[in-house]
Parts: sequence; structure tokens; C-alpha cells
Amino acid sequence: MSTDFSQRPGQPPALEPGTLRVIPLGGLGDVGRNMTVLEFEGRLLIIDCGVMFPEESQPGVDLILPDFDIIADRLDDVEAIVLTHGHEDHIGAVPYLLRRRPDIPLVGSQLTLAFLEAKLKEHRIRPVTTVVAEGQQQSFGPFDCEFVAVNHSIPDALAVHVTTAAGTVLHTGDFKMDQLPLDGRITDLRAFARLGEAGVDLFMTDSTNAEVPGFTVGEQEIGPALDSIFARATQKIVVASFASHVHRVQQVLDSAAAHGRKVAFVGRSMVRNMGIASELGYLDVPADTVIDVKQIDSLPDDQVVLMCTGSQGEPMAALGRIANRDHRVSVGPGDVVILASSLIPGNENAVYGVVNGLMALGAEVVHKGNAEVHTSGHASAGELLYCYNIVRPRNVMPIHGEVRHLIANGKLAEATGVPRERIVLARDGHVVDLQDGIATVVGAVPSEYVYVDGSSVGQISESDLKDRRILGDEGFISLFAVVSSETGALIAGPEIHARGVAEDTAVFEKIRPELVSALANAIAEQADRRDTHQLQQVMRRVVGRYVGQRLRRRPMIIPLVIES
Repeated sequence: MSTDFSQRPGQPPALEPGTLRVIPLGGLGDVGRNMTVLEFEGRLLIIDCGVMFPEESQPGVDLILPDFDIIADRLDDVEAIVLTHGHEDHIGAVPYLLRRRPDIPLVGSQLTLAFLEAKLKEHRIRPVTTVVAEGQQQSFGPFDCEFVAVNHSIPDALAVHVTTAAGTVLHTGDFKMDQLPLDGRITDLRAFARLGEAGVDLFMTDSTNAEVPGFTVGEQEIGPALDSIFARATQKIVVASFASHVHRVQQVLDSAAAHGRKVAFVGRSMVRNMGIASELGYLDVPADTVIDVKQIDSLPDDQVVLMCTGSQGEPMAALGRIANRDHRVSVGPGDVVILASSLIPGNENAVYGVVNGLMALGAEVVHKGNAEVHTSGHASAGELLYCYNIVRPRNVMPIHGEVRHLIANGKLAEATGVPRERIVLARDGHVVDLQDGIATVVGAVPSEYVYVDGSSVGQISESDLKDRRILGDEGFISLFAVVSSETGALIAGPEIHARGVAEDTAVFEKIRPELVSALANAIAEQADRRDTHQLQQVMRRVVGRYVGQRLRRRPMIIPLVIES
């Protein structure tokens, strides 16, 4: 097990006969955009295809996708996309892949496919789907798959055991080992043990909570904490959660019914997903408890609960808009806002910004940091140790997490006796070959971030984001001048227009004489030829030097010189 990620492997060799190739295209090094490609005998099986949400350093970006380029010209080789559960970081990128080949079979549990089909309908894609359940076995080309029940923060999650002639892979998806789950559906450790006895060549395990000691708090322990808040609240209650967190919504519904409150779902994805969950029987809605959000105006505040999206500080989600007073729902003194979610790494500033906005309006904000109102959906270190001891895999490949999570997970595997050289610490794009029972990193393929910005997919580059960061942090200066096409003399300008650089634009009057002089000298040196590009560069250098030295800023500077 090497923890040195500084060296990226070279181009992978051609796949040898009898070898199973594993290529993670997302989820290894980041929290999100989970996707793994298995290749055997020229055929491909994809496990999960999710998105990642942007951070502050990616302004204007809506979503981040895995890089599909490595399989773009091999989509006809894809047997199926197996989906472990219905969270966005595992299913959100499916519509973008199906745009390239709409008939790729989608395989998953009933709830997972129901959530995905609703999303695909918005993209006007009619998918080919296969519903599977725990204990079921099904083959897709050379990949024989068995599905295993796992417990997570969303119902109907599955692990998948893949058997090929080259060896076996057990992919956990996201999971934990809650022994008293709300739906009574526990992680099937008996199946894990049975598969382990038969021999698991590569165990791909969720790493998200590998640094957290002990066991993840059970979902049942959250109910009393929520109930106590409902009991003492005297006005409106707003609960923010992921739009797919059916278990948390169930607890909110139960507490609301017990305290004589009505619940309104706020946010399109929340309304859609809870409608699906209720229709399929995954959500038990107490009678006369759920109302339309338009009805809250006719009820006193002490009878209202709003269940909304935006727990990660998303500015356009319901909670962010409420905090910014840009929503039909308002909060004020006496209202209670509950953030029923964990912080996704990278979202801290956005979440605390929303919290501060809500508190500035007078609301009380309850979150995981000050009350037991949420628990993770991922296995902590103690649970992972149990799994390693039960499965006894020949090779381990930690997945789903940042680098620190992957390394911590690898150390847990080593502590249970997995040989150090059999622990594969890989990153997105690393190519891992399983041959003769040994898993080895043999190379790497490109696996870049693919940005979705409005209707554009993959057209935004890192250079574009750098420009946006400069515009947001340092401001913008435009320079304009007109020179004579006959004599070359400066006949208009230079004009200086600045945005977000200085409060008083008069500061630029000091540089104008130097700018005029520099242009005159440059024009004189040009003699009979006219090079407006050179004149633009002169303007950029003079103003850039002045702004850097006097204002300590490095704004984007756009000069324009035209002939007249």
C-alpha cells in the first residue's frame, strides 16, 4: 500500500486475456461523481454514474460530471449501468451518459430506478430499465452479478458482487451497519460472509467515514432529538435535508403528526421524490399531515412544518432563498430551522453563510454541531473492521472518499491482516488489473472534471474558472482608445472603466497621463505600420503595474484599441 499520490502512472498496457480491469472515473479523491468501469473480454460494466456539486472555487458551475472520454467510443460495449442507490452522487450523471447512447440498460432497485426515471423524464429520455432486489442474481454479458442488501441513508440500497472468469469483485456502494434501521432492512452480513467464504478477490469499500472511530449512530436515535425540538417549538419549524433522505422525512412526518402540525414539502426535487417514495410504499404519510405549501398562509405558525432542500448551502435551493429573503416562505424570531444533514467537505462556507443569514433574521438554527438531529449514512471504522474480518478479501481497494479517507480505510484493512501489498490505493483514472488473484495499478487514463454550466456540458475549462475567480475576487478593468488610421495619432481616449476594483474611480486619473505618454511613445516607434495589438499590450502593462503597486489588486484587464 503506497500512500504517495504525487506520481501518476503512465499509459496502461493493452488488457491481457483473462484479466479483469477496474477503472474508477470518479469518487476516489473527492466526495461525489462516483463511477467505476469494469472491463472483461472486451465488454464493459459500469457501477454508478454520479455527479459532484461545485465548490466556491468553481463559480457559475451547476454540476461536475465524471469524464466519459475513455469510454466515449466504446459505448456499444457497455452491457449495463448498475446503480447501488438513488443519491445524486451515484445517479446524477446518468442522463448525460444516456445522451450518448440512450438504450444502455439501467439496473437498480425499485426506488433507485423510480428516482432516476423521474429525472430522465425531465431530460426527455426513455430508459431501458431492469429492477433487481437483494438476493437476486443476473448476468450482463460476461459479468454475473449478485445483489446484496445494505443499509444507508436512503432505502433500497444495494451492494453488488460481480463474478467473472478472472475473479470476483464485491462493491459495497455507500453503506453502514445500523442494527435498528427505520425500515428494518439491515446490511446483509450473512451474504458478505458467504461471499467471503467463496472468495472475494477485490473488495471495494466505502471510505467516507473511515477516519471516524467506533460505529455510526443509528437512525432511531435521531427521532427523540427531533421530537424534543417539536415539543418546545412555539412557532414555525423548517427542516432542511437532502431531497432523497426518505428516512429523515419519515421522522419529521411522525413528529409533526404527534404534535398536531402540518407538513409542506418545499423544493421541486423534494416534492417529486417524496411523492415517489410515498406512492411506492417507502414513506408512510400519516393521515391529514401533508399539505400544499400554498396552504401554510391559512394556518398559525405553531401548526406548520416546512420540509425543504438546501441543507448544503446551495444558493438556489429553498433554504438558501429563505435566508436571502427571496422565497415565499419567511422566517423570523421564534422560528426554528433544523439542518438535518452532514456537511459535505467543501460546502462549509456556503452552509455557514446560510446559517448566519437565518440567524440574522432571528431564527434559531439547530444542526448536527449542536444537537443530535442527523446521523451519517456511512460505516465508521468499527463497522469497516467488522466487514474486513467477515469478508477476508484477497485484495482491497478503498473507494468513495477524499485521499485522507482512502488512506484511513487502507490502514483499517491492513490492521485486519490484509497484506500491505494487496491494498490498492488508487485515484480517479487509475487503471487496476486483477490477474491471477492479484490487483495492481498498471497505468492511468485521463479523468478530468467535466463541468455543466447551464445548457453547456464540458465547454467550461479550468482557464474559464480562473477568469471567473479573478472577476469575482479582483474585479474588471476595460481600457479603450482610438487611433487615426492615417497618422496613427491618438484621437480618443484612453478611457478607463473599472468594476469591483476600487470604490472611487478617480484613482485611475493618476495613471491617465502615464498611459497617454506610453501610447504616444509606442505609436511613434511604429512609424508607418499600425499594430493595435501591441498598443493594447502597452495599455495592459501600464495599468496592470499601477493597479498592482498602488491598489494591491490583480484584476482582469481587457484593452481595446481601434483605428478610425
